[in-house]
Amino acid sequence: MPDILVEVRGSWLEGKQSEFLDAVHRGVVEALATPADEPLARLIEHAAANYAIPHAAGDRFTRIEIVLFQGRSLEAKRDLYQAIVRNLEVFGVPPGDIKVVLIEIPSENVGFRGGKAACDVDLGYSLKV
Repeated sequence: MPDILVEVRGSWLEGKQSEFLDAVHRGVVEALATPADEPLARLIEHAAANYAIPHAAGDRFTRIEIVLFQGRSLEAKRDLYQAIVRNLEVFGVPPGDIKVVLIEIPSENVGFRGGKAACDVDLGYSLKV
């Protein structure tokens, strides 16, 4: 189950934060075939003075960091980027203002489900997509 962190500048989402996180999570589910019922996503809305963004970026610049286990193909990653861009279009986020950063880690570096290493747990989905 990927761990998602979304960062935006300002409060332009105004009451749509949950739907925005759901849209990002849906992109992960669509592209990586992860369980839809296990979202783990956080949103940080930075004050403009506290978040420097590229000069060419607009007001809705969105940075998405996803920590996930190693094993996905380049094709799956490309599908992920496109799914997220597609899903955020309804929020008025220009495709060029979305940056997705993947941080891949070995499954033995995560402990959950009662203190077990993730490599010792049946995740219920394949990492080989």
